[in-house]
Amino acid sequence: MISTTTEAAIRTYKDRLETYGLLSIKGIRKAFPGVLALDNVELRVRPGTVHALMGENGAGKSTLMKIIAGVYQPDAGEIRLRGEEVSLKSPLHALKMGISMIHQELALMNDMTVAENIWIRREPHNRIGLIDHGKMADMTSELFTRLNIDVEPGASVRDLTVAQKQMVEIARAVSHDSDVLIMDEPTSALTDREVDRLFTIIRDLKSRGLGIVYITHKMNELFEIADEFTVFRDGKYVATHLSTDVNRDDIIRMMVGRDITDMFPKVDCDIGETILEVENLTLPGVFHDISFKLRRGEILGIAGLVGSKRSNVAEALFGITPAASGDIRIDGQSVSIRSPQEAMAHGMAFLTEDRKESGCFLTLDCLANIQSALITQSHVHAGFVDEKEVTRLCSEMAQRLRVKTPDLYQTVENLSGGNQQKLLIARWLLTEPRILILDEPTRGIDVGAKSEIHRLISELAGTGVAVLMISSELPEVLGMSDRILVMHEGHVSGILERSEADQVKIMDLAAR
Repeated sequence: MISTTTEAAIRTYKDRLETYGLLSIKGIRKAFPGVLALDNVELRVRPGTVHALMGENGAGKSTLMKIIAGVYQPDAGEIRLRGEEVSLKSPLHALKMGISMIHQELALMNDMTVAENIWIRREPHNRIGLIDHGKMADMTSELFTRLNIDVEPGASVRDLTVAQKQMVEIARAVSHDSDVLIMDEPTSALTDREVDRLFTIIRDLKSRGLGIVYITHKMNELFEIADEFTVFRDGKYVATHLSTDVNRDDIIRMMVGRDITDMFPKVDCDIGETILEVENLTLPGVFHDISFKLRRGEILGIAGLVGSKRSNVAEALFGITPAASGDIRIDGQSVSIRSPQEAMAHGMAFLTEDRKESGCFLTLDCLANIQSALITQSHVHAGFVDEKEVTRLCSEMAQRLRVKTPDLYQTVENLSGGNQQKLLIARWLLTEPRILILDEPTRGIDVGAKSEIHRLISELAGTGVAVLMISSELPEVLGMSDRILVMHEGHVSGILERSEADQVKIMDLAAR
């Protein structure tokens, strides 16, 4: 029989859950040097629900999540977990309190195995106190079986694809059996099949009473997986609604404070002569016999499923991992590109898909990041950089791309992911490239910024820049491309004209 005292405690607990939810945020404020990131924001997550947090890049979503996960300390406001006010002093403390977070930027340790990454600080030990690697591998296999993840526990994280790393991050968070699970852009590198698998996992966790905070820029995901959502704008709370009560346009208006009527502002422009011709480009074991032509003023989209080796082809063209054979011709002349410096000398620029690992210099400021490609060219005189001119150009480009930062001396790691992406684009545009390779140019960017970048890409093509654009988002490929090259497992499975392309044809070619 349950005692009267226990019954009262249970009633009190249920009352708190009813009043505050599983997680309650109220009046949270957080400032960084020169930036008020959060200003009196609120959020309430109920047990057994998915609560989507929406907003443009720089709206404060990731900052709030890092506060909830114990990474940052708030300047003001309260956090309640299961109705009790808490002060989360560190990520480890938050984990012990039942809060796990999957960060937008992957945080795995590349030189460790998958199993070691998942169970770090929780490794099983044998009788003499050493780590039991066999048991740890078995625990990982059991977890992956439950989550339907196909990755070897003993594999080195360094050898995994971005999508595989994302699934390992998800598995690690789930392994903590937390009450609150924060997912910051968890599907940014996943295929449709992997997204379906993740949603199955989320629904299972929800059925067990977890509260899930889900950050995404993909509207279709919100309506498929979220029960309710909250919108932030410029660090302030805007509104909370049930996902069944609004439509896509309502959410966009709340996020950006305006209507976005044209997500893909593709402008038909004159397409000139061939500037880049690739013939039988091959890197054994990776891709083979890649052939295509790219013309001035053309946007050539590259589509394909994860594992199609699209990014590997881009890296070969830019000299990061040169091809073993094949021919690259620029303006009809065969060229040898064995390094990024040689590629840049031929008027090429390359936006990498992974801004954290191979794009931004996170510990440097915005100015250093933007100018890093520029100062190798015409702004060095007698061995000295023309700092005044370089700073002016960098400032103008940052303003053109609407980078949200108080000044160019802000450390890049303090910016949102979308603003980091804009900095990378600014870096390459200042080199005035003739051939621009964009690998996932709008990954992790909100709808407003996506529209701006799409318009910028279209404007660049209109000036004669030849654009090679890799994207996992079929609406983006279809909306922006003059032609679409489709890859499957390291080879070209077809090239479609804009007039004949649709999602069914692309997916048919991508799955061949």
